[in-house]
Amino acid sequence: MQLTARQHEIMEIVKQHEPITGDQIAEMIGVSRPTIRSDLAVLVMLGMLDAKPKVGYFLGTQMTTAAETLKQLHEKRVKDVMSRPVIVKESTTIQDAVITMFLEDVGNLVVAGENGELAGVVSRKDLLKFTLGNAAAPQMPVSMVMTRQPKVVTVSPEDPVLDAAAKMIHHQVDSLPVIEESGAIAGSISTETTTRLLLELAAAEVSAHERDRSVNR
Repeated sequence: MQLTARQHEIMEIVKQHEPITGDQIAEMIGVSRPTIRSDLAVLVMLGMLDAKPKVGYFLGTQMTTAAETLKQLHEKRVKDVMSRPVIVKESTTIQDAVITMFLEDVGNLVVAGENGELAGVVSRKDLLKFTLGNAAAPQMPVSMVMTRQPKVVTVSPEDPVLDAAAKMIHHQVDSLPVIEESGAIAGSISTETTTRLLLELAAAEVSAHERDRSVNR
């Protein structure tokens, strides 16, 4: 259900001044109390507002839970959700890279240089395109097909998860290497990881909402 402009205005007033009476809301909008009676009833019915006699209106459970979920999402850092990186050396053969990729069930491999620094990344698509019709490909080094630094898009452990997700969408990649300030490879973050996080937070919000509803019955 879409809220009207006046209902949005009421929500903003309550958010800033809760608890607040209906008469005070009407005065701030510049209308009479009966004019907004139906708006207040709709917002309470939707769980967006709650009301207590002699206290007034305040944000409902649905709104406070959603706000808390959004806050948690903004506070999550890459280091909180990143996974162990699957690393191969530049000298690793394409055949061994393919085997590693399938054994580890990942879509991308991080390629490390001689000193353990990030040298590049290689994806299933890269390997497939290179090996099709190329009989010599399996014994070639993975460095022949990888995307090299500095063209690799990376994130740091302290970056917000939302920033990492935005980078993956913008650059149309499934995962990003997580690199420390020192240049060390710290981990990897994928679209699967960010999607799982969103689902977990959404499930927690639904559970909290259902629990509050059962308590208030």
